[in-house]
Amino acid sequence: MSDTHVPSRVFPRAAQDAETAKTGISTPQTETPSYKLAFQDMDFLLREDLRPIRFQLELLKPQLILEEAGIASTFVFYGSARIPEPSKARALLDKAETPEAKAVAERLVAKSHYYDVARELAAMVSKFPVDEAGKRHFVVCSGGGPSIMEAANRGAADTGHESIGLNIVLPHEQAPNPYVTPALSMQFHYFALRKMHFLLHARALAAFPGGFGTFDELFELLTLIQTGKIKPIPVLLYGKEFWNRVVNFDALVEEGVISAADLGLFRFVETAQEGWDVVRDFYRE
Repeated sequence: MSDTHVPSRVFPRAAQDAETAKTGISTPQTETPSYKLAFQDMDFLLREDLRPIRFQLELLKPQLILEEAGIASTFVFYGSARIPEPSKARALLDKAETPEAKAVAERLVAKSHYYDVARELAAMVSKFPVDEAGKRHFVVCSGGGPSIMEAANRGAADTGHESIGLNIVLPHEQAPNPYVTPALSMQFHYFALRKMHFLLHARALAAFPGGFGTFDELFELLTLIQTGKIKPIPVLLYGKEFWNRVVNFDALVEEGVISAADLGLFRFVETAQEGWDVVRDFYRE
């Protein structure tokens, strides 16, 4: 029986049938939408009825990409798309034409140093060694956009390491920042699926000053930890002055809507080294 060969498959692969379908004979029957292979029919895939299927595809595709890239865990960076790097921050002040605009620009300039902090932290975590199975950990993952997100991907690139960018389709034109590893640059239609992929592999998270999007992503994570839906991970809040100004955490405790223990779900930090020490101590313990 040593000369016997059992084929690994007997059905053609979908890619083969897709190519064969393109070269078929043209007749009135073959030219109708109904004749298209279902997975090649975009009008069919975009029907309202198929939203559950699109959910599945958007969940599955990034997962397969990360698995095939040998990525076991990520270090997620959240933060504003409006905080420029320090070298560009002064231009905001130059363009300010009213006292109100100038005051806003001054605050953005004051926060611009967090671009450098995010970049430095990303460079630090990207150097974490692979494990015994060759899997990579604490791979930098951002929303793939500008400002703080760009700083994170840039920090990984500074050390010659790959990083992930999870972009979202928005009404206004936008593109991934140039520091995202092209093969790990992904785009989402559904915010819910994007947020899920931020957290599926996250083993640490740094939230820098940001707006609605940052709040949405951060507080969903804190809720998941608070309610026991996921195990705790290190959550770093960069900029204690900012966070305590825009969110009165102590008032939430005083009002009885969270417990005092919930304030331990996150840590205020300021420097890259301080944040990385918190993460390492968390897993060392």
